[in-house]
Amino acid sequence: MTARTGQQYLDGLRDDRTVWLGNEKVDVLASPAFAGSLKGMAGYFDWQHAHAADCLVRDPETGAPMSASLIVPKSADDLQRRHRAFDRFARYSNGMLGRTPDYVNVTLAGFVARGDIFSAKGSTVHAERLGRFYREVVEKDLSLTHTIIHPVVDKALPDTEGVNGQLALKVVRRTKDSIVVRGAKILATLGPFADELFVYPGIPQPPNVDPAVLLAFSIPMKTKGLITLCRDHYGVAAPAGDKPFSSRFDEQDAFMIFDDVEIPLERVFIDGDLDVYNGLMRHGWAANIMQQTCIRAAVKLEFAYEICARMAQATNADKRPDTAAMLGELWGYGCLTRAAVQAAEAGARDWGNGAFFPDDRPLRALRSQMPGWMVRANDIIKTIGSHNLLATPALEAIDNPELGPLIETFMPGANGMSARERAKLFRTAWDFAGSALGGRVELYERFYLASAPRNFALDHMFAQMERPWTQLPEMMAAIGVD
Repeated sequence: MTARTGQQYLDGLRDDRTVWLGNEKVDVLASPAFAGSLKGMAGYFDWQHAHAADCLVRDPETGAPMSASLIVPKSADDLQRRHRAFDRFARYSNGMLGRTPDYVNVTLAGFVARGDIFSAKGSTVHAERLGRFYREVVEKDLSLTHTIIHPVVDKALPDTEGVNGQLALKVVRRTKDSIVVRGAKILATLGPFADELFVYPGIPQPPNVDPAVLLAFSIPMKTKGLITLCRDHYGVAAPAGDKPFSSRFDEQDAFMIFDDVEIPLERVFIDGDLDVYNGLMRHGWAANIMQQTCIRAAVKLEFAYEICARMAQATNADKRPDTAAMLGELWGYGCLTRAAVQAAEAGARDWGNGAFFPDDRPLRALRSQMPGWMVRANDIIKTIGSHNLLATPALEAIDNPELGPLIETFMPGANGMSARERAKLFRTAWDFAGSALGGRVELYERFYLASAPRNFALDHMFAQMERPWTQLPEMMAAIGVD
C-alpha cells in the first residue's frame, strides 16, 4: 500500500477495538457521534493526494508515494521539504487539528534518525525493531496516536511513586516473546480514530525509578486489553456552513487503560533502560517535532488574524484605534511564529548520527510563549466579534422564504456585506473560539507541549547551561568598578 485515500483510512478502522464513549461501548465507524470526525479525518488523507506536490514524496526504498512527514531528516533540503508539507497539512483544518497523523510521524522519523541512542550500549536490537516499525508505518500509511504522560492523582508525589505509581503503566510479567503491561497513560488525542498507539518517553525519570515503567512500544488500537476511554464528544451533526470546525474536526482525547496487554518484543523499543529513556527526549526530540507544531501554529494564528480583520470590516470598525491595535497584535503573533521557524531552520545542524534537526532555541522560546498567544487570539476574536457572535442565524434560516427577507433586512454586514456572508463569518469565528470544541482546542493549546510555566523554567535552565553569562562582570571591569 502507498499513501492512503480517505476511504482506505476508514476501511483500516474496521476492527474490534474497545472504545467507550460515556457509559457505552461503541463501534467507532457506526457511532453517530463520531460520524463528522471520521469524515474530517478521511478528508485529511484525501487532502494529501489533492496536494500531493506538497504532502507526498517518493519512498527512497520502494519509490511509492509516502507522507513527507515521514522523511528522516538528513539535510537542509529535507527540512524545507517537510516545511512545505507541514504548512499544507495545517491548512486542511487551518490549524484546528493539532494531532493529524503528521504530528506523530515526525516524532517517529526523528527517533529513527537518532537510532544511535537506542544502540548506545552496543546492542542494535531495539534500533532495528524501531526501523522495521518505521517501515511498516511508511508502507501502510498508518495513523498513529501517542500517549506519554503518567496519570497523576497526587501532585505532591513523583509521577511513579505512591498512589501515582500504582496507576503508572509498567511491565507486570514476561514471556519468551513478549512483555505484559498494566496501568494507564494519558492523553491519546486522536485515540479512537488511529491505527496504532505509540508509547514513548515523556518527562525524564530519576535514577531510582522502577525500571518496569521505562518503556517505549507501539501496538494496534485493536490489541486485546487496550481500553480507549473517550471524553465527551464535541463534534456536532450540523451543516459545515454553520459549524465548519465542530462538524468535522473533533479529534477526540482518550484516557488509555492497559488491562494486562501483551506486547510482542518486536514492538518494544525501550525496556527498562534509564539512559536511553531519558536521552531520547534530550537529544533532538523538541528540535525535530517543533518544526511541525510551530508551522501549524503559524497557520492557525494567521487564520485567526484573517477572521478578526474580516469581522472588523463587517462592522466597519477596522480603522478604530482599539480594533486596529488588536489586529496588529494578532498579526504580530503570526509573524513572530514564522520568524522563529525560519531562524530555527536557518540554524539547523547535525544533532548526531546524521540527524539534521532545526536549532531548538527559537522553537523552545516559541513553545513557552505560544499558549498565551493562542488564548489571547481567542480573546481578541471575542472582543472584536462582541455581541455579533451571538447574532448569527443558521444559513438554512436565511433560505427560508418567510424568514430570509427579514434576516437580509435586519442582519446585513457593513460595506455591502450580505446577511449570509455576515452569518458565515461570525458563525465561523464562534466555532473557532467560543464553541465547546473551541474551548477544548484552547485547553489543548495551553498544555499539549507541557505547561508554559514549566517550559519557561526549562528554558532558563537550558540557557544557564548553554554558555557563560558574563556581560555584567565584563561591563563592570571595563568601567573600572571593583
